[in-house]
Amino acid sequence: MRDCSIQLTNKPGDLARVADALSRRGVNIKAIAALSIDGMAMTRILPDDIVVARSALEAAHIRFTESEVHIVLLENKAGVLASVTERLGEAGINLEAIYVTGVADNLVELAIVCNDPKKAKKVLQEFE
Repeated sequence: MRDCSIQLTNKPGDLARVADALSRRGVNIKAIAALSIDGMAMTRILPDDIVVARSALEAAHIRFTESEVHIVLLENKAGVLASVTERLGEAGINLEAIYVTGVADNLVELAIVCNDPKKAKKVLQEFE
């Protein structure tokens, strides 16, 4: 699974332009994170179909980068996120993004993007 990272100008309608480009091609957004700091905005989108999303963004002339995403299902209780992120940090892995993609009963599904996907995959398997 892959996500798209898009730097925006933090002006009205910026995110709408991205969402519109994806929707015109039928891309569903499974998860999104967006943040504005000091006049710059960044959004990360986890599309249901990266191939179609890539095509849609390119056709709309929207610059983006892609990253590998790891999905992990964890217990929804205090300390679990701390354990996962601590273990990644101990392995020298830097987090680039984290999404909550679902919550059911006592479980939470996270989508995690790291600077070293291969190493992260090994660490995250410890929590499955």
